[in-house]
Amino acid sequence: MSTIINVIIGLLVFGAIVFFHELGHFLFAKLNGIYVNEFAVGMGPTLFSFRKKETKYSIRAIPMGGFCAMLGEEEDVADEHSFSTKSVWARISVVIAGPVFNFILAFVLAIVLIGLCGFDKPTITKFSDGSPAQEAGLQEGDVITRYNGHRVYNYREVLVYSQFNKTGKKVTLQVDRDGKDVTVQFQPRKTDTGYVMGIYGGSRVKGGIVDTVKYSALELRYQVKTTMLSLEYLISGKLGFQNLSGPVGIVSMMNDTINQAKESAQGDTSIAIFNVVLNMINFCILLSANLGVMNLLPLPALDGGRTLLLLIEGIFRKKLPTDKEALVNGIGLALLMGLMVIVMFQDIFKILG
Repeated sequence: MSTIINVIIGLLVFGAIVFFHELGHFLFAKLNGIYVNEFAVGMGPTLFSFRKKETKYSIRAIPMGGFCAMLGEEEDVADEHSFSTKSVWARISVVIAGPVFNFILAFVLAIVLIGLCGFDKPTITKFSDGSPAQEAGLQEGDVITRYNGHRVYNYREVLVYSQFNKTGKKVTLQVDRDGKDVTVQFQPRKTDTGYVMGIYGGSRVKGGIVDTVKYSALELRYQVKTTMLSLEYLISGKLGFQNLSGPVGIVSMMNDTINQAKESAQGDTSIAIFNVVLNMINFCILLSANLGVMNLLPLPALDGGRTLLLLIEGIFRKKLPTDKEALVNGIGLALLMGLMVIVMFQDIFKILG
């Protein structure tokens, strides 16, 4: 029963994030005088709907996202309220509003999370036995500022770069030690799980309003950068296809996250609820930023691909016929759906296996 409730929560959270993405498209369509034929919450059969002016608002059976269907989006419509008759820049603003709203949501949630829990400053708190980092001269209290030349602002960035060091290449860390820059280089130690530096850190630090806003922006930066780094490693083959997850895998991870949060409360109901809420906020930040980045990829059917076509139109002053654009996006969507089906079965096999 607990698992079923967790899965329902996961579906609703995932759906809410996709809904917020579609809300961005909807609001900017309205702002640019574009008629929205239907704005739907969820997918599948319609459970409830009503019409206000030109727009049908509906709630659908499957709580997974939603959509914003605009007049003139799939075919040329000679109407001043049609998407197809609006200027290039008006159409671009509508298309990119979805990903931008995902980034805004991630930032707002980060303010809530960091305001409650603080930020994970990249300060070294202790070392493991035989730590190569300690042997190289690092000390407790050192604040890591760069990992192999990459600027870092939170401890999780250090962990991400370390986890992506699959070949055990030398690590150069630049740290702030009482206001002085200190640089050390060392060879990470090989273990059964990978190469480790032998350091611990990431203690949460609470600051004032300015620090909260600053580190919330840096949290968004971290999530975007991690997503882009993961894509880079997937494309280069450094990460395998099996590392991809779709909605099924995401909901499964949410279920695990909720269970872990409950277990950490050790039977205290109020603490369990608080832990679950914090962990879900953290997961929403990751998911919303991830969705924003993925939708900006310059691929057909994605917002990034549509934006690329519109930019080409703006540069060359030649509009691609809407039906041809719809065909390109349709092919891209079919390929994307095929990939999602493969990933879905992969996620199911992971859960069953």
